[in-house]
Amino acid sequence: MLGEALTAIVTPFKSDGTIDFDRFGELAVHLVENGSDGIVVAGTTGESPTLTDDERLELFRVAVDTLAGRAAVVAGTGTYSTAHSVHLTREAHELGVDAFLVVTPYYNRPPARGIVEHFRAIADVSDRPIVVYNIPGRVVVNLEPETIIELAEIPTVRAVKQANDDLAQARRIVSETDLTLYAGDDVLIFPFLELGGIGGICVHTHVVGPQVRRMIRSFHEGDVDTARQVHEELQPAYELLKVQTNPIAIKAALNLLGHGVGGVRLPLVEASEGEVALVRDCLERLGVLAGTPA
Repeated sequence: MLGEALTAIVTPFKSDGTIDFDRFGELAVHLVENGSDGIVVAGTTGESPTLTDDERLELFRVAVDTLAGRAAVVAGTGTYSTAHSVHLTREAHELGVDAFLVVTPYYNRPPARGIVEHFRAIADVSDRPIVVYNIPGRVVVNLEPETIIELAEIPTVRAVKQANDDLAQARRIVSETDLTLYAGDDVLIFPFLELGGIGGICVHTHVVGPQVRRMIRSFHEGDVDTARQVHEELQPAYELLKVQTNPIAIKAALNLLGHGVGGVRLPLVEASEGEVALVRDCLERLGVLAGTPA
């Protein structure tokens, strides 16, 4: 659909806290040249809760213009307000994005029928694909398989980013819908591939994109042993993401690797000295820091 490995790209900030759009464009190109089929802009990793609408829309524009059709641009347009989500989706459509990532409405905890109507309203303003983002760890509500099956009846709902490690639920998505299944937690990519998933919408691909590409490609080509081996070799990458709340750790990693993405916006805080040391250790064990063994 949109590819097998997409990166939920960070939003780089300058020292004064404003967005570094030039660095954002450079990072987008780097990701596409290093294993990503596309990028998800203004998602969780992009610190969407602290972005203004103007900032989001400018990020979408820069992504579309910079990648110019070379890779998919998926716009994070979901919020806890249906009207706001519809507005962002309509504007993103006009900017030429390829698809939309829409998270389950959070905080107000609507019933399942409200969630379905939320997605219907968003789907009404664009004919481009919607990726449903199920992340119960952040929004409290889990999209049960029955709700996802109902969402799959909306013509433009084409995929699910499932950040839920319940393999039985993932299996039902694959067996009972025509939706493309993406792993929403990086450690789930290989288990989801075994269930019929296509790949992942990832964070660790900021630093191990080629390795993740090799794992997914090997699996789809029938070389399951190689895919499993790469999955095991990526354990330090999974550990890295657990050092601190995303995107604190991955931004620390990118800065160590010379990408200069800056810090994070409050209420997030930058990695502590001890956390940076843990991130460095993970990068060294992955062999991605200069001077470390591959």
